[in-house]
Amino acid sequence: MPVQKHHAISYVEFAVKDLAATRAFYESAFGWEFNDYGPTYSGIKSPDGEGEIGGLDAGTAPQSGGPLVLLFSEDLDATVDAVRAAGGSITAEPYDFPGGRRFEFTDPSGNRLGVYAEA
Repeated sequence: MPVQKHHAISYVEFAVKDLAATRAFYESAFGWEFNDYGPTYSGIKSPDGEGEIGGLDAGTAPQSGGPLVLLFSEDLDATVDAVRAAGGSITAEPYDFPGGRRFEFTDPSGNRLGVYAEA
């Protein structure tokens, strides 16, 4: 489990329509790894291999208006290409913001995320 810090994000859980398709998307686009907990839940492994940082939950229907989770990228254009190749839908093409660039996309279950790169 990640180090706990008061008021800090500790775990992000995505409600998904199709666990296999959503998991395959994140594996292909970002190289994420998972722990399986039965037919409706996969935990997202922490990048350092110590515990998990979130999960994919096919037992709960996705809701619109959920939180926007932002991911960091060292190469934003390559990440856009990876998201498209994995079957994601770009909802906001890369744009400049103070300090860098970012884009937004939806995964196969309709969850909206953003990816940013520093200037």
